[in-house]
Amino acid sequence: MFRAMTRAVFWVMAPVMMIAGAASPVLAQGMAEKRVVIAHRGASGYLPEHTLPAKAMAYAMGADYIEQDVVMSADGVPVVLHDIHLDTTTDVAQKFPDRHRADGRYYAIDFTLDELKTLNVSERFKADSGDQVYAGRFPKEYGIFKIPTLEEEIMLVRGLNKSTGRDVGIYPEIKDPAFHRAEGQDISMAVIKMMEHWGYGSREGNAYVQSFDWTEIQRIRGELNYQGRLVQLLGENDWNIAPGTDYDFLKTDDGVAAMAKVVDGIGPALSQVIEGLSTEGRAIMTPTLIAAQRRQLAVHPYTLRADQLPKWAGDFNIALGAIFDDAGINGVFTDFPDQVADYLATLQ
Repeated sequence: MFRAMTRAVFWVMAPVMMIAGAASPVLAQGMAEKRVVIAHRGASGYLPEHTLPAKAMAYAMGADYIEQDVVMSADGVPVVLHDIHLDTTTDVAQKFPDRHRADGRYYAIDFTLDELKTLNVSERFKADSGDQVYAGRFPKEYGIFKIPTLEEEIMLVRGLNKSTGRDVGIYPEIKDPAFHRAEGQDISMAVIKMMEHWGYGSREGNAYVQSFDWTEIQRIRGELNYQGRLVQLLGENDWNIAPGTDYDFLKTDDGVAAMAKVVDGIGPALSQVIEGLSTEGRAIMTPTLIAAQRRQLAVHPYTLRADQLPKWAGDFNIALGAIFDDAGINGVFTDFPDQVADYLATLQ
């Protein structure tokens, strides 16, 4: 009852209310849209990330969108992996011990699709020790899964949409386009062609394309003339994940204004939109979030994990209340799509 009353007061007072230490969000177009569950690498809290079983499980758990991180094979096929390396999610070191580069890492782009398909995918583990990153998740030794192509994932989601009557969307991320271009592969062009081929070439297609690379996002909208929905991911400058992208600028009001001319939404880290909780227990919103909502941008922060909560959240529902009820955020990337879907179902 208290939560319901809080929501009612919030929606009535949001346009005018200011709270010390946290400005309430304006009633922007994006906030009025359906709040969405984005399965981060699939149902990765339960099955190894970016495997087809993890994507099917996320679908069954009620996800609205399913994420695909995309890299390229040596023969130019977009495949679904979290990053350009293979050595912390597959048995590549056992199957191809001599195929690492000088830095000791194994790169997906050095292997053909046929070679990639021979690898077994497991729960993510640490390269130095072999220990699982999340010890309580699917046992690493049960690594019986395979690397899917982007097209295989699209076919899975579209097939399930046909058989269930739902309309779950896809949410591919173009990984490290500058690296791929230096290796002679135009990953953005390959992904956009695939999106357009499968009917995701306009804003009516139920999809978002995302990247951390601001220069590449602008190229996708301009040079490649992609008319579908785009999201600019936000990191931090010291992460060194997108050379030439100044996240300090993009998080400012002027930076958000610049992004709003190109993209339909932003994908910030959760800490970039919610600083913590006020003494009253409400979310403290960042200027970046407020600026994005004023410009009617969708805001889809990453990543909410039940086994790695923000320091300010005592439990999963406290985090969800701050995200959806207090801050009016549109959607969230999560490893646990069932728990977010269950929470949102109680708000209907």
